[in-house]
Amino acid sequence: MNNGQKRVLILGAGFMQGRAIDAAHRKGWKVAVVDGNPNAVYAPKADVFKPIDLKNKEEIAAFALELKENGGLDGIFTCATDFSLSVAWAAKKCGLPSHSVESAAAASDKVKMREIFAASSVPSPKFIVVYGSRIKEAENMLSAAGISFPVVAKPADNMGARGCKKVSSGRDLLPALEEAVSFSRSGRAVVEEFMDGPEFSLEALVFDGKFYETGFADRHIFFPPYFIETGHTIPSGLPGEQKKAAWEVFKSGVAALGLDYGAVKGDIKITAEGPMVGEIAGRLSGGYMSGWTFPYSSGIDLTSAALDLCTGIRPSSLESMKKTVSAERAWISVPGIVASVSGLEAAGKIPGVKDVFPLKKSGDHVVFPRSNVEKCGNCISAVDFSGDEYLSAREKAVFAAEEACRKIILRLSPGHRETEDFLFRYTRGAGERGLEEITDKVSCDLDFPPSCFDLPFMETRGKVFQSVFSAGWTKKILDECSVCVSEPVEIEIPEKLLPFWDTASDWHGRDIVSSLCQAFVLEPALTGAFRPAAKNDKLLPIKYWTAFLRGGIQGLLYVYDCL
Repeated sequence: MNNGQKRVLILGAGFMQGRAIDAAHRKGWKVAVVDGNPNAVYAPKADVFKPIDLKNKEEIAAFALELKENGGLDGIFTCATDFSLSVAWAAKKCGLPSHSVESAAAASDKVKMREIFAASSVPSPKFIVVYGSRIKEAENMLSAAGISFPVVAKPADNMGARGCKKVSSGRDLLPALEEAVSFSRSGRAVVEEFMDGPEFSLEALVFDGKFYETGFADRHIFFPPYFIETGHTIPSGLPGEQKKAAWEVFKSGVAALGLDYGAVKGDIKITAEGPMVGEIAGRLSGGYMSGWTFPYSSGIDLTSAALDLCTGIRPSSLESMKKTVSAERAWISVPGIVASVSGLEAAGKIPGVKDVFPLKKSGDHVVFPRSNVEKCGNCISAVDFSGDEYLSAREKAVFAAEEACRKIILRLSPGHRETEDFLFRYTRGAGERGLEEITDKVSCDLDFPPSCFDLPFMETRGKVFQSVFSAGWTKKILDECSVCVSEPVEIEIPEKLLPFWDTASDWHGRDIVSSLCQAFVLEPALTGAFRPAAKNDKLLPIKYWTAFLRGGIQGLLYVYDCL
């Protein structure tokens, strides 16, 4: 620009890209932004905004050239999107620094990526590519390629674990591929060997022929057959030698793809055969790592450093300036419509909590997540340490983030079919005796979504948990509730729950006792539903307990609100 002030074009105006938009403004730069959604949350923060689909690289390049010719353009950038190819394409047209178009294309397409890894001997799973028109042939194709179950089916060109699913048998392969192809922009799916082992997120900057290691985090993946990241913790607790081996595999993958100028991000698994590459992208990560937890843990503003690099400025320092453990955790929900959200303020007051980011509000539709874009919100913590205090700081940071999530309750609107199906699908049509056994005609996903509590009798395919209630009832006094409801609460519980009373935990780590107490705080009248007098309605206690075991606090409140 005429006065020497830099101007950058940022792809994406969502919450995650807001970190880059804010960082550029702090530098005193002008920011042009494109996003396919003209109502994206950070669109009003742009100095210049134009609604363009982020996969439309030609239109983005034309807009970039227009900016360059009318006021100047110094760099093109994205983070937490899957459109590094659009960045590279526009940067090449404008003569600006970036990864090459060829390397960005390879890092955006899992088929090209796997082919390059195989040719370059980068440790990665064997795979096949399946077009939408050939999904019925996939099992024979796997056999011909020497790939056995379990496998993972995923779209060839998407992110956030959309359409990504573990498949354990041929019976489940076709529906998994149909789902994967539906999420692919090119109508292709990848089916690859399942890599068994813990997963890690790695980030780095590459320029001038050098590879600068930045972030290394533990990823916490749950809810098979899907791959839902409920959070991450940084720095990783992985032993040093394994961490070094993971970095080497990541570097080899980056080099094989030809990514040599800008940010790189990798998902690495530590398997029995050693580290293997899940995926590598030519951008900064999403999921709050590059913009939040890594800066908290290291003192390095990685987004700012990557922005400098996209304009040709070399970052001044990438050396960690502090010792802090940062943990990010997500909260999730039973399917339905949100009536209200409580606990956000209490979550933010927990020592060590830095951020509480709600993604769902009253009136929003929620589902049990099948991908990483369907969670309901996130809490982030940070705890400093020195010397050999890492483990203690890690424990405190993890507790703070998880406890913050436990404070937050999404109360669901009564009478919604999705909520009813989730809570009572095992028991629909039950007679007065309470529950019936479901034998046949179950879907391959009957065990998904899982029940809220990890009880051994909850998830046996094709069977319900009627034995929980037929085994008899016993009384239990909840002294813990006296703090919130003035007196100990006596309730009747199924005898079969006694061994798990304070050991079973829900999705967010609450045990049965603390879950009941938290529900009673939110709705003190609920205590009456569990007292012996409630047996006047023979099915009511069973309905409450069924909803509770399936949906936790949300299930209890849902039944109460319906009644």
